[in-house]
Amino acid sequence: MSVADDIVTEIFVQDHELSEVLTTAIKQRLGMGIGEFSERSGIPASTLYKILSGERDPNMRTFRRILTTVREIESGSLQQKKFIAMICSRGCLDMLEKTTVNTEKETIDIKEYAVTTIEEAIIAAIQAERDGAAALVCAPIVSPTVEKIVTIPVATIRPTASVVKAIELAAKKIS
Repeated sequence: MSVADDIVTEIFVQDHELSEVLTTAIKQRLGMGIGEFSERSGIPASTLYKILSGERDPNMRTFRRILTTVREIESGSLQQKKFIAMICSRGCLDMLEKTTVNTEKETIDIKEYAVTTIEEAIIAAIQAERDGAAALVCAPIVSPTVEKIVTIPVATIRPTASVVKAIELAAKKIS
């Protein structure tokens, strides 16, 4: 069963909360941030945040657009853009001000992978590579291990450097 079909089943058959189902589908099953999903769907990020927080329910048109975007992402009919996987805690990701980084040659998306343990970070790194990440940015505690497992460039977040600088370094490595 597809992610879009699961969303419909969980909401209308199993009577699960819309906000929880969509959050899980977008962030975990599709592995993307709200900003990226907003760009792909054309739904304003503020609207998505209100829906995902349970502050409001989507109208039928918005719900259809969400399902259509999920199906397009699953089928790969949307062009797969190069992206950098940002693997860190939710607190660190919340401080991230950009959803893209510009190099001299191109604009590269940033895809968020929130983790709470070293084990989750290693698993997220493997998943990010499978998802097609061109590079990874992660914490110094896990980067030596991740570099041994994945074949894509890994940039380390340094306490003296900002997260944005680490992402820009990763972008330069893949450009």
